[in-house]
Amino acid sequence: MTPFDLTRRDALASLTLAGAAAALPAGAAPAPASAPTSASTMLDALAWRLLELDPPTATRLGVDTGAHADLRARLEDRSEAGVARTRAFLTRSIAALDRVPRAGLDAATTTSLAVTRSAFDTAREGMALPYGVATIGGWRNTPYAVVQNVGAWLDVPQMLDGDQPVATAADARAYLARLRATPRQLDDETARIRAARGRGLVPPAFLLDKTIASMARTIPTADRIDGPFVGPLARKGAALGGDWPARAAAVARREIVPALERQLAELKAQRAVATAAPGMGVRPDGERWYAWGLRAGTTTRRTPAEIHALGRAQLVELHARMEPILRGFGLTQGSIAERAIALQKRPEIGFPDGDEGRRQIVAYMQGKIDALRPRLPRAFRRLVKGNLEIRRMPLAQEAGAPAAYGGPGSLDGSVPGKVWVNLGDPSIHNRVTIPDLVFHEGIPGHVWQGEYAQEMPLIRSILAFNPYSEGWALYAEQLADELGMYDDDPAGRLGYLMGFCWRAARLVIDTGLHAMGWTRERALAEFVAATGLPLSNAESEVDRYCSWPGQACGYKLGQIEITAQRARAERELGKAYDLRDFDQAVLEGGNVPLDVLAGNVDRYIAAARG
Repeated sequence: MTPFDLTRRDALASLTLAGAAAALPAGAAPAPASAPTSASTMLDALAWRLLELDPPTATRLGVDTGAHADLRARLEDRSEAGVARTRAFLTRSIAALDRVPRAGLDAATTTSLAVTRSAFDTAREGMALPYGVATIGGWRNTPYAVVQNVGAWLDVPQMLDGDQPVATAADARAYLARLRATPRQLDDETARIRAARGRGLVPPAFLLDKTIASMARTIPTADRIDGPFVGPLARKGAALGGDWPARAAAVARREIVPALERQLAELKAQRAVATAAPGMGVRPDGERWYAWGLRAGTTTRRTPAEIHALGRAQLVELHARMEPILRGFGLTQGSIAERAIALQKRPEIGFPDGDEGRRQIVAYMQGKIDALRPRLPRAFRRLVKGNLEIRRMPLAQEAGAPAAYGGPGSLDGSVPGKVWVNLGDPSIHNRVTIPDLVFHEGIPGHVWQGEYAQEMPLIRSILAFNPYSEGWALYAEQLADELGMYDDDPAGRLGYLMGFCWRAARLVIDTGLHAMGWTRERALAEFVAATGLPLSNAESEVDRYCSWPGQACGYKLGQIEITAQRARAERELGKAYDLRDFDQAVLEGGNVPLDVLAGNVDRYIAAARG
């Protein structure tokens, strides 16, 4: 049993740590006898306080049990006052972290302290901005509290569907409690976007159009037994019997629907004054917000101009690698993008329309994961389970969502990790685009990396850094290629390179939109020309960059850094280098900012030298 196992066990079981967490906002925790114990106690206390602030994360991790079972019935406070209280907690916590003696700490604890402080400091800066949502160790930072892919109107149904257990009557009561808390969360968000409108901030008109249309479709289904708010309870709690679904439907009808209607009315008021301008540069305090968004999204201080130029250079290199593959398919005329699009239109590359096509897409994804699993020992010294299922996204989310996303399940393994796939328009998926997508989101990408993270102290399972997690997922695509997954699949290899182009294009387009005054139309044209992906993909992607400024830049920057660190390890270690050990060091160092990643690789190199 490792020290991390002991920390996790204590974190889950100890009432004294829960008490420390509750007391921490009022001042620093008392200093225990030794520095390592002091650091570990503080980190665990901070973790539980974070879960108090964000109870749905406790449910996602599966730790809302025992002394913490009340978390299963609660939602986070999304009001302006709630944000102010959270920021005050962060300020006090940073001061407490700075007082922890570092002498005598092991490398893992030192890393955890650095990671926690970095996440808290970045979130505190974001919460000082005049509007928007700043997450603590998360990636959904946005200037808009409600838009096509942001807000309780989406988050609550997805959490209820994907994470909320309904095995007992107590679970069903907790489910109903969260439903009853939903109207306040919706109204708090409505108040925040109304206040933002008063400051002159509204989302672009095209984002509001998507949001309004999706919410208008959601409202009539909100109280249906098979709808987004009631359906998960009806399905998962079918064996309980009783009138739980009817009670949930009544809450949805009487309380949630009116709150949704109030929010929809505010969105329509925003649409009346919205413009088509997509970027932050034309919005009040937009340059300041984007500078923070880039820092949060990349954990670097690179300027928009530097990031833009790097993306352009990456695209030139990747297009050169795509050329011979396209020629192998007999496609010799036209641009890289035009030929990639032409290949995807071939009947043998796509799937049928409708539900049969959706079924085949999921089966094809599963087949790729099954084929990869036996090859994993060539890339990793120690294997986790890779507990994974592939699920369709909630219908209300599909219009504003990317092609797929994924993450690990609960800490105890009872809830598997998921790849949520957007099947609203099955034509966005084909045999070119699917393999890299499922390796990125599933194994050895997000789900795989997340299971290693869950072995760490609780706070490290909560905090995440976009360029590490997304950089790892891109690096996972690279590993799949190196493990031979495309040796007999040139269409899949083309898709893999297209995926890298996609992430390189993000560097160009995100900075183009928010720092260089691009129109949405120019961003769409640049995306299609760079990637060869369909226009429907381009629209979803570009609209996402508009709603989460800076986030999309973390992917390629993270992968570039991991690959650079691997090349450094190979140079410095020579024959002592082993891919399995490098990958293990990157994974077991946990989710970290990019400068901390370099330090973790330093320690791996030193250990490998003996």
